[in-house]
Amino acid sequence: MSRDAAVLWLAPMHPLAEGVLAHEMRACARAMRVIDDRRPDASAILKDLFPHTGRATVVGITGNPGAGKSTLTDRLIEVFRKEGKQVGIIAVDPSSPYSGGAILGDRIRMQRHATDPGVFIRSVATRGHMGGLSRSARDMVRVLDAYGCDVVLVETVGVGQDELEITRTAHTTLVVMAPGLGDEVQAIKAGLMECADVFAVNKADKDGADSTVRDLELMIALGKDTMIAAGNQRGHTVHGRAAGLGTSFEKNSEVWTPPIQKCIAARGEGIAELAAHLDRHREWTQNTESGRARKRLRLGEEVRESLREALIEAASERLSDELDLAVARVERREVDPYSAIEQLVALFKSR
Repeated sequence: MSRDAAVLWLAPMHPLAEGVLAHEMRACARAMRVIDDRRPDASAILKDLFPHTGRATVVGITGNPGAGKSTLTDRLIEVFRKEGKQVGIIAVDPSSPYSGGAILGDRIRMQRHATDPGVFIRSVATRGHMGGLSRSARDMVRVLDAYGCDVVLVETVGVGQDELEITRTAHTTLVVMAPGLGDEVQAIKAGLMECADVFAVNKADKDGADSTVRDLELMIALGKDTMIAAGNQRGHTVHGRAAGLGTSFEKNSEVWTPPIQKCIAARGEGIAELAAHLDRHREWTQNTESGRARKRLRLGEEVRESLREALIEAASERLSDELDLAVARVERREVDPYSAIEQLVALFKSR
């Protein structure tokens, strides 16, 4: 063992990390608060917890506002608890433009699980972060993983077609749709619809539910040909191609085609079947080369995104004075913003 490795091995673990691994709920809550506030010791906690992660199934729940995501999440918790699984929930709420806090509406809807020791619910604010998640959501998922949760449900804020960040956080992306929300148009749009692993058509007792299902089926059928012709390796109809497993969609048995499940979350109808679809997708990610390749792709994107954030923070801190001067020069029209950025980048590289 090298000297650096020995020092690392002998280094004491952060007290909050020890508490999380000991399954202490208060320690888990405090650790998540430290991480969400991005305090200086957040990195130490995450480093200590990372070797103990990778066991939980992470399900992202997203879709249009009003589709019933929170009610469906509440019902999924019930199903997973009946199976004896410990469940963690990250519920992302819109931030107040004044205080930056969350309304915590999702936690209110899941109130009946609040006293269940096998359920941990955490509501967080987006704090201006785009993509439907908060900036710290992925790290808080890892805390719940290390805490011992078998399933972690991540409910996004519900901002629409651009919530693609959930696909880089969750193992399985569940897109919730409902009749009467313009789904006949949404179903043919690029973006989030192409990244769904499972579709849930909620409020299936309303008029238009069957039409919504047909629109989704048509989208999936058309996507098989158009996305493969374009060589797209990220959409759901070509999950199998992430591993380079051939060029024929029909002959590739490892390709995952998203199932569509009708349900009525308010009455608990169709939820068990939906949970079964989620479980089958988990098995696909674990037992096929296509699924494993997709997990590697997701991890690579996570590392690159974290690197971008770290570089931006480092550059902003190191070039704070120069950045202010550059803004002032651009305002006086002494330099264009593109040249100013090039100069700042060159300056950062030279230091």
